[in-house]
Amino acid sequence: MNTTQTAKLKRIENPDVEEIVKVIDILLVEDNMGDVRLTIEALKRSKVPHNLHIVRDGVEAIAFLNRRGEHTYEVRPDLILLDLNLPKKNGREVLEEIKKDESLRQIPVMILTTSKAESDIANAYDLNANCYIVKPIGFKQFSEVVKCIANFWFTTATLPPKK
Repeated sequence: MNTTQTAKLKRIENPDVEEIVKVIDILLVEDNMGDVRLTIEALKRSKVPHNLHIVRDGVEAIAFLNRRGEHTYEVRPDLILLDLNLPKKNGREVLEEIKKDESLRQIPVMILTTSKAESDIANAYDLNANCYIVKPIGFKQFSEVVKCIANFWFTTATLPPKK
């Protein structure tokens, strides 16, 4: 499943000011459709202009990032939201592949998972995850976390250039 908007830049029309807003490409690697729906809704509420690309397992995530198969024409994401517990190839393996690949390693990867295990947290940072967030229970808390992610990565932080 892949959801995208088509525009890369969005022109905001205002009688007093005209500005061009950068649209951020986000890759969500998540197999739980409930969490996918929560993320979509929370990103909408964040009001950050974005294209959300969704893949459901680790194998598809690597295909997307390497532009293979049905993902040949996909763009390189500005940010990856990665669940650890995925079918086919788990999130740890995906993270390790991303950070070992010279063309992908600069993409910020945020682990967004239900696991609170210290070993998972330590392992994710050992594999150079940029952030580790335990998914909160409940839409309001989840929405607030996604809003904070969006505000930090797309307003405060400077993302690396796309290769």
